[in-house]
Amino acid sequence: MRHIIHADLDAFYATVEQLDNPELRGKPVLVGGRPENRGVVATASYEARPFGVHSAMPMRTAVRLCPQGIIVPPRFTRYREMSRQVMDVFREFTEVIQPLSLDEAYLDISEAVDEAEGRWPLGVALELKRRVKEETGLTVSVGVSTCKSVSKIASDMDKPDGLVVVPPGDEAGFLVPLPVGKLWGIGPKTAERLQAEGVETIGVLAEQSPEWFRRVFGARAEAVRLRAVGLDDEPVETERVTKSVSSETTFPDDIGDEEELRRVLEELAGDVAEALDRKGLQGRTVTVKMRLADFTTFTRQTSLSAPSNDTGPIRDTAWRLLSAELTAGRTFRLLGVGVSNFAEAELEWQLPLSLEGDFRAVRPGLVPDGSSLP
Repeated sequence: MRHIIHADLDAFYATVEQLDNPELRGKPVLVGGRPENRGVVATASYEARPFGVHSAMPMRTAVRLCPQGIIVPPRFTRYREMSRQVMDVFREFTEVIQPLSLDEAYLDISEAVDEAEGRWPLGVALELKRRVKEETGLTVSVGVSTCKSVSKIASDMDKPDGLVVVPPGDEAGFLVPLPVGKLWGIGPKTAERLQAEGVETIGVLAEQSPEWFRRVFGARAEAVRLRAVGLDDEPVETERVTKSVSSETTFPDDIGDEEELRRVLEELAGDVAEALDRKGLQGRTVTVKMRLADFTTFTRQTSLSAPSNDTGPIRDTAWRLLSAELTAGRTFRLLGVGVSNFAEAELEWQLPLSLEGDFRAVRPGLVPDGSSLP
């Protein structure tokens, strides 16, 4: 029998800031950009949330709702460092880990559970929470069940510092009273449409006929129907075929300064290079993703003369792509760097010596496992 944990760090960015600065503890912290620069809230501490503040909210709105909130600019290098520490703790329990972001992951703890030896899912989850708190100072909310979709819902039930275990066989009953929008794969618009049809809870959804599911969900019908009754056999994916490795960051404030843009791009290129090296990959195509202040989003790409996973050529090539887009008055909300078109790292010896100074290689971005740029 499978036992899956969904672990979600509580108010991650804000909690890291409170850990590093004791003066912020117990106070409403708003991590994000300045309100006068159209900044948004990346994370709000739990002290700020009773005022109605939440992530992705314009900082101007957050300050109006919570005038005593303390605005702190994000420090992604520090957040990545803390995320790595947490993932190291997770690996003490299982190697079957699927990171979803810096603060969220699935863990398959089936091998760690041995009821005959007194190692129950609850005990493993409690120990995991204790170790994360002890070794990093962070609190993690945990959901445990036999499948990913139920565990993800459970982890959100009792935040912060939550722990919800759904025993095997109780998955369907656990889901019955919950709003239909809680179900994995049902977004806000679909939830509104279902509610208009009188389907407001997952329990009511599960009662619908197969024909109804086909009409409403089309090709996804069977997958949604099974999840509605707590059946989900999707594995915790520790590996996948990597088509690109990338890193991107959205700025708390729009940036137009050339030196600042270059600094950010260098950090992203370094992150991508590190990730490529870790995965044993070398890439030939470098892509830069850009989003302007008016939300116009576009990419530019070019190819290296030889595959690489060193920072230098990726950084330099990415800068050539970005610098061509810099014009007076143009400001950026987001930058991303990606590398694709992979060759095996073993081909490194084929790199012409005459190009060594120009083409060195790449490292990983703000996303620890590397996500694909569109």
